Parts: sequence; C-alpha cells; structure tokens
Amino acid sequence: MSLLSTVHIFDSTLRDGAQGEGISFSVQDKLHIVKALDELGVAFIEAGNPGSNPKDLEFFREVKKIKLKTSHLVAFGSTRRKGIAAKDDSNLASLLGADTEYVCIFGKTWDFHVTEILRAKLKENLAMIQDTIEFLVSMQRTVIYDAEHFFDAYRDNPEYAMATLKAAVTGGASALILCDTNGGSLPDEVRKITELVVEECKTPVGIHCHNDTGMAVASSLLAVKGGATQIQGTLLGFGERTGNANLSTIIANLELKMNIPCLPAGKVENLTIIARRIAEIANVTVESGMPYVGFNAFAHKAGMHIDGVNKNPRAYEHVSPTAVGNERTFLMSEVAGRSMIIDRLKIFDPSITKESPVAALIIARLKELEHEGYQFEGAEGSFELLIRKNMGKYAPFFDLHYYKIIGEQPIEGMPSNSFAQIKIAVEGQVAITAGEGAGPVHALDCALRSALEQFYPAVSEIRLTDFKVRVLDSSKATAAKVRVLIESTDGEDEWTTVGVSRDLIEASWIALVDSFEYKLSLDAEKEGM
Repeated sequence: MSLLSTVHIFDSTLRDGAQGEGISFSVQDKLHIVKALDELGVAFIEAGNPGSNPKDLEFFREVKKIKLKTSHLVAFGSTRRKGIAAKDDSNLASLLGADTEYVCIFGKTWDFHVTEILRAKLKENLAMIQDTIEFLVSMQRTVIYDAEHFFDAYRDNPEYAMATLKAAVTGGASALILCDTNGGSLPDEVRKITELVVEECKTPVGIHCHNDTGMAVASSLLAVKGGATQIQGTLLGFGERTGNANLSTIIANLELKMNIPCLPAGKVENLTIIARRIAEIANVTVESGMPYVGFNAFAHKAGMHIDGVNKNPRAYEHVSPTAVGNERTFLMSEVAGRSMIIDRLKIFDPSITKESPVAALIIARLKELEHEGYQFEGAEGSFELLIRKNMGKYAPFFDLHYYKIIGEQPIEGMPSNSFAQIKIAVEGQVAITAGEGAGPVHALDCALRSALEQFYPAVSEIRLTDFKVRVLDSSKATAAKVRVLIESTDGEDEWTTVGVSRDLIEASWIALVDSFEYKLSLDAEKEGM
C-alpha cells in the first residue's frame, strides 16, 4: 500500500478532549483554542455537539465571528433516533443550526451495540445511518462519518461492519473514519483492517484511536501506511479514560519522519508554542517528557551526552528542536560536567574560561549547595539566579523586612485556614500586606503576590503549576531537612525553583522568592533587548 501525498488532521480537543478528567472549557476557552488550532493549520476542528447544552449553542453563535484562515469547523452529532424520520430529529436540526459546512456523524457499527445498547434491529441501524447522511447532504452539508467501535465490530462480524460503511457511502458520506473507540486494538491489526477497508471502499478512509493500550499514536501512523488519509485525535492527547491519539506527536512524526505533509508549509515549527498555549487554556501541564513539545523532549543531563550534543547535535537528538519550535536544555546536576557550567556562564560573559576565578567560585558554591541538599537538575530558574548572584549580575527586586505565619485550628467541618503577613520594601517604598490560604505556603504566596503586584504588575501573570516536597534525612523525623521544588509559568515560559531548609516554610519561601525573581529577571532582560 503506497502512502498518499498528504494527510488531513482532524482535531477533537473541543469535543473528545473536553471529556478528559478535570477539563472544562468556557465559551471563551473554546474560541481561543479554535484560533490557536487555525494558526497551527489543522484541516478540521471538531467543535462539539450544538444540541447537547446551552454552552455549545452559544459557542457556535460566537465562533461565526471568527474568520478562519486554514481550518474548517465541524459540528458533531449522531445518527437519527430510531423510529423517526431524519427531518424530524431535533439533534439533527441543531446540527443544521450550527451552520457549519462540515458535519461529523457517528453511528453504530458493532452488531453487539446495535442490539444490546441501542436496542434496535440490524437493518434499522443501517437505515438510520443512510437516512441521516442523505438528509444532511440534501441540506448542503459535507458529512464525515465516524464508524464507532469499528475494529471491535470487524472482529466480531466483519460482514455487518462493512455493511454499515456501505450504508454511509450510499448516503453520501465524504469520508469514513474507522474508530477504535475502546482503544483496545493493536497497531498491526489496525493497519491490516484499514487496508482491507481502503481496498473495498472508494470513499476516503480515516482513523480515530483512543489510547487505552498506549498504542493510539502507533495505530494512527500504521493506519496511514494502510491508506488512511485523515487522522483524528486531540492535540495533547487528553480525553476520556486514558485519552486520545496525541496529534502533536503524530503531526511531528508525519512531517519529520514519514515526509507526509499534514500542515501548511512551515507550520510544524509552531507546534510547541501552540501545544503549550492550548495546555494553558485548558489549565493542564504539558507532560515534561512528551515527545517533541515537552520541556524535557530535548533535555540532556549526563556529561557525555552534553559534550556530544555540543560537538554535533545528531549524536543524541533525532531531530533539531527548532524543527518543532522547541529548544535544547542542559539539566544541571553533579553529572553534567564542568564544561556545561562554563557554557552557561558564557551566556552572561563570553570571555569566561575554565580558568576564570568566577568559574571556580560558582562551581565551588554549586557543590556546597548540593552537599546541603540542593538539587539543580530541573531547577533551572534557581540555577540561573545563582549564576547571576555570583557574577554580580543580580540586584534584588525587593527587600524582606519580615513575614509572619498564623495557623488556625478549624471548627469541625470547616476548611483549615492560614494567614500570612509580609513587609517588604522596593526602592525605599514599603508595603505591608496579608494573605489567607488553605495552608501556610498558600497564604504566604497570596501575601507576597499582593505586595509585589503594587510594584510589578507582571507578577499577576505567574501561576504555580506544581509544588513538591522531598524529605532529605528521614532519620531526623519532624526535624528532617526538606527540599521544595516549585514549578511556575506565565503562560509563555515555564521554570522551576528550589529551596532547602529544616523549616518547611523557609524552604518554600526560598523557592517562592526565586520563582518571582526569575520571572522579573526575564522581563527585565526582554525590556533591555
């Protein structure tokens, strides 16, 4: 089976992705995601079911105001209900009301689902598929047909599974999408069955995989090798249960590994920034180890690897990070090597060599801090501030006079509260603020933000995305030393800072201050460029 020259990407983040745990898009969220996906250049954006809830009805009204440059908006729904005509089905009327050129309809393919779940006769289900598509086509809609549970259906009753596809083709479907709805099929089986369908049907075939076996990306790519010309999924892979096929990985593999275009020319270089933008809108964190777009996708730690990449990136990188808009990072640790530290110092002073006194000073300080329990691997924010402080490139953004923490034992059934009071000074101006939180660190964070925002409005952009505490010497029990890692983002950059102390609050304070000062340092640099 020869590969076709292009593959169409069908993104279902707004519908399938919205079924993921913890995902809840507002109308504005959905509009922002539509703009981001259009900027990336995906062919289709599945925007939801306009008949399912008032929020989606509002979205379809508002999205008409957006002029899309490359993407086609798709309304989603099911075949008509049994026992009524398509023209009398209220859900199909809602689909027409969405006023999209493209409509995606899913129908029952598995005979088990038809008889046991839908409680319909097999012939009736075929009529439901054909009638629905014929009706929508008669209303000038282009219909993409999602064959739900196709691979399970084909295993149990291949004749009936194929009959449902033929009903869709007879109705006028523009594409047949084979759905691995349960996510239980293996890639070689997906390819084999896709090839059989492509050989029998003249209508273009696509693939829609869920990730319950961790195979959604592999199955999608092998379906392409089997002749599929459309891939459905969600940009970051989130969705119901274990998620959907991760389109960010699929897009990069198609473009860079299989030489199959799926985005407009040059758009794959925007993959990382768009993926992270959508993660921010969805209020999720991009997994650091996610292929291509993760923050560690091109991160190197071992000294030998770093040395090799510096000599020739091909030594330890399968593609250039710039090909997908990502960047190479070197993780600080005891195995990173002296040369890496020198390279980092040269960012601030290109004249520095291994023999420079400041290099020896910083290396000695780094070892001293690591002996105290600090770990700068994955805490690049704190490491950069350490360099600045020892090179005379640092000026504090504020001076702390004091902070005070008060804990309150809650009344039974009430949430616990903590209170923090802070006094800081910025260039002689004093601010005293208070904060209330679910715990002492949260209260301290609130109080510090309140104080700093008076002088640095950009602090409001900072969001803490993760907070980790590690006990370093558990034999000391409650007097043990702890290491706190705080991950932060401003929606564009992401950084991690670290603090160590026998006092959990102090360790948290150190990491928290570094987080704010790193952001302010970044902004100051950008302004000075």
